[in-house]
Amino acid sequence: MNDGDFMRVAIALARRGRPSPNPYVGAVIVREGRVIGQGWHERCGELHAERHALANCTESPAGATLYVTLEPCCHQGRQPPCTSAILEAGIKRVVIGSPDPNPLASGKGIKILRENGVEVTENLLRAECDALNPVFFHYIRTKCPYVVMKYAMTLDGKIATHTGASRWITGEAARHRVHEDRNRSAAIMAGVGTVLADDPLLTCRMEGGHNPVRVICDSRLRTPLESRIVRTAQKVWTILAVCESVSEKAAAYEAAGCEVWTLPEKEGHIDLTALMERLGAVEIDSVLLEGGGTLNWSMLEAGLVQRVQAYIAPKLFGGTAKTPVQGNGVELPEQAFRLTGIHLTQIGEDILLEGEVAANVYGNH
Repeated sequence: MNDGDFMRVAIALARRGRPSPNPYVGAVIVREGRVIGQGWHERCGELHAERHALANCTESPAGATLYVTLEPCCHQGRQPPCTSAILEAGIKRVVIGSPDPNPLASGKGIKILRENGVEVTENLLRAECDALNPVFFHYIRTKCPYVVMKYAMTLDGKIATHTGASRWITGEAARHRVHEDRNRSAAIMAGVGTVLADDPLLTCRMEGGHNPVRVICDSRLRTPLESRIVRTAQKVWTILAVCESVSEKAAAYEAAGCEVWTLPEKEGHIDLTALMERLGAVEIDSVLLEGGGTLNWSMLEAGLVQRVQAYIAPKLFGGTAKTPVQGNGVELPEQAFRLTGIHLTQIGEDILLEGEVAANVYGNH
């Protein structure tokens, strides 16, 4: 096995964790072509991958090579710095995939290792290592969650029939994939229009799955007290984001178990940027946006969407039914929100098209 092979093992190990809001990191310790230790960052607050690998060594790591998907940390956080553990263990060489994305820390861990005589190889399989952590990279730089706008539509771009019926547009396999994404997301967000139309639960219905925090954008606090969202708020962390003008109505919702967040008003609705900042402040690093067309447009217009997932069913509804992104839309074709890094996946009869939202000239985004 060569350096690339060992780094691919570290990448596979990284995916075993659930470290939000920390990064996915895997580590492998190798001596004379043999793996003598491996680890990954399991949960936030638990051992980092490097320390986990060192703890699992089957023999002394002195003189060995460490492969790690992300630059080792050099600061005291919930865990002590990994650079100290590497030096104390006598590791001779460190091979790194991704650099630290934090501008205040990037390169410092590498510098410390080199100053102490450790040979460092950088950027091995960087693209693959970077792909582990788009959420963390965005969150550590912006202090706001990484937002994935997800919707299901027919081949003619409809998210419901003209009567408003929308269950089900996609097949069972695609819906299962959505629950896998909910399981990986810190929060799921929808607008009050979705609550009024569908009375959804917005939970993860996978066996052993994790329920994301539910965030409802409800400027005028119109969510019914008898809705399933409110009735299950004692069991699932639920946030209702409202404008200041309706804060006097909050008591009944709080008594039911909801958190009611009062936010500044912008153009008649809650300030979505302020909402993202507040979610980031409580370490919610990712949001799966399952809103209707109005909320989807508002999030795009505000420059708050990082990725789009469009599930496309081989069906045609026709008529004047709603589309995934409503609002005013852009004025000219060249102002379109464009996706990069497009990836297509067939899931049953349906197609998942996804990609990153590129910089856009609309509204100076």
